[in-house]
Amino acid sequence: MWGLMACSRAALVAFTSSTSCPQSLIMSTRSRAAQLSSSAASASSTSIADGPPKQYLLQYEYVPDIVEKRGPHREAHLGLAQQLANEGKCLAGGPFGPVPMQIPTGALFVFVDEHSAKQFVEQDPYVGAGLVTKHSIQEWTVAITKKE
Repeated sequence: MWGLMACSRAALVAFTSSTSCPQSLIMSTRSRAAQLSSSAASASSTSIADGPPKQYLLQYEYVPDIVEKRGPHREAHLGLAQQLANEGKCLAGGPFGPVPMQIPTGALFVFVDEHSAKQFVEQDPYVGAGLVTKHSIQEWTVAITKKE
């Protein structure tokens, strides 16, 4: 289930193809990656030969009783994520768990740079309250996206 801990492209494909990763997160991330790739190619002086765009995946592992404990911290947690999204630093994020998900086992966020992912972890009320038992930040090379 935690294929991103030692992330390779194959592991990422396997992870995002599994039922543990929300399809809406995958689709919104791919869509946003395509937009970023397109705008970066037209606005940047670097060539496509410099390589595909990189993003950063932040994966959380939650305490088993997250639903009961998150209440007092949820608004601030979501507010921080939304703030970073509004600033263009967080592309997508949300909880995941076994299908059908009744209790999330973790969360996955996609950031445009490593600094923003670390900033989120440092400021996240869920982390401060001990609701996140483990986290990892992995570099992700966006190799393919849907062609428009």
